[in-house]
Amino acid sequence: MAFQLSAEHEAIRDAVREFGENEMVPVAEEHDREHTYPVDLRKKAAEYDFVAPNIPIEYDGAGMDKISTTIVTEELWRADPGIGSAVGSAGFGTDMIIEFGDEWMKEEWLPKIANGESASCSMISEPAHGSNVAGIETVAAEDGDEYVLNGNKMWITNGTVADVGVLMAKTSPDEGHRGITAFLVEMDRDGIQTEKIDNKLGIRASDLAEVIVDDVRVSEENVIGEVDRGFYQLMEFFASGRTNVAAQAVGAAQGALDAAIEYATEREQFDQPISEFQAIQHKIAEMATKVEAARSLTYRAATQVEQNNQDVAAQYSSMAKLFASEISVEVADEGIQVHGGSGYVTDYPAERYYRDARITKIYEGTSEIQKNIIADQLL
Repeated sequence: MAFQLSAEHEAIRDAVREFGENEMVPVAEEHDREHTYPVDLRKKAAEYDFVAPNIPIEYDGAGMDKISTTIVTEELWRADPGIGSAVGSAGFGTDMIIEFGDEWMKEEWLPKIANGESASCSMISEPAHGSNVAGIETVAAEDGDEYVLNGNKMWITNGTVADVGVLMAKTSPDEGHRGITAFLVEMDRDGIQTEKIDNKLGIRASDLAEVIVDDVRVSEENVIGEVDRGFYQLMEFFASGRTNVAAQAVGAAQGALDAAIEYATEREQFDQPISEFQAIQHKIAEMATKVEAARSLTYRAATQVEQNNQDVAAQYSSMAKLFASEISVEVADEGIQVHGGSGYVTDYPAERYYRDARITKIYEGTSEIQKNIIADQLL
């Protein structure tokens, strides 16, 4: 398949890269070390339309296509995966609001998220249910013109910093995936408790939390889309979400490659830069080839998502997510090897890329889940 980015796409890449190098790289190590969420950088990124760039123009967003949002994600993670995750995830759940939400939801929340004033979250996973969305135990009991929500959500990105969230709960508990409904929930409602999860291996600048929902009352107007159709609504965004994680993985891999090249040209052994040794040259060549292969597959998946080729997009997004996440860890690992002992300490970013890349093999469906999906499509 012939593929070439437009001049507009290249301009977006240049703009995000400049932002990453000037604003993110200088503070990346600090945010990682201190586990601090970069709220100021989120607001600054919003000035350039890098926060939730998928939000339509009529709601103060950039209205970017899928290729453009893929580029934004890749370049944010190339600069620093931790801050890149924090900035890039500030609009979690907005796809659901844009596609299925009532007009009041869009008007009230989308502009605030697009301009960096607010962040959103998507509350799906639970302590006993990660990949098995159909098994969630959070329930929404109808009470007049309200719903009473009860449950426990786990591994929620932006859980303690979000102002609003999309929560998946069972309105018909005996119906499995056929009984799930999506709700818009303001995070300051009575009954919502959040606890930050700090002991993460990587992406430490990104907020992660457990969310307890205890007798939280929401109006029936807070239903997003249709009652008992939440699972099917969510399915429409799996391909887009997995393509996004593939872009994250490509960005982390490219960042690790950049760091390895820079170190190899500066570090000297036996009176010459280590980049002159064939062993190092071969590592760099293999790393670069893997990154480019992952990038090409990711952009192809993004193209299928943009064209709404659902079956093809499902297959290619899973392929891209699987391949990119696996090579991201491989490339980051080789990056440490190029650095030698220097790659094992925080003085250089190599170890941070290695830690940060690892999450891409887990969330939005593990590598094992992606293999199941790909095989189902093929067989």
